[in-house]
Amino acid sequence: MIANYGYMDGSGEFFVRIDTGKCDGCADCVAACPAGVLQVAEDENDPLSEQPVAKVNEDHRRKLKYSCGPCKPVAGRPPLPCVAACKPGAIEHSW
Repeated sequence: MIANYGYMDGSGEFFVRIDTGKCDGCADCVAACPAGVLQVAEDENDPLSEQPVAKVNEDHRRKLKYSCGPCKPVAGRPPLPCVAACKPGAIEHSW
C-alpha cells in the first residue's frame, strides 16, 4: 500500500510517498533524515500488519515544503538522504 503524507498548495505538491509493502521497518531513513521528519511505527493503514513501517511525523505533515526543503535535490546535490538510506526503495518524494 502507498501511504502519501503531505499537501498541495499554490506553489506545488509536497508529498512523501512510502510503499508500506516494501518498507521493512529498519529505521535507516529515520537516522538519515536531518530534520527528524520520519519515524517508524505501527502501520495505521493496515491494522492487521504486525510489522512497523516508516511514516512522516504528524507535526511535519503540513510543513514538508520547509522540513524537507534543505535536502531538495538540485543539480550537483546528492539524492535525498532518506531515499538513499532506504535499501528496499520504499520512499519517494514528489519533487
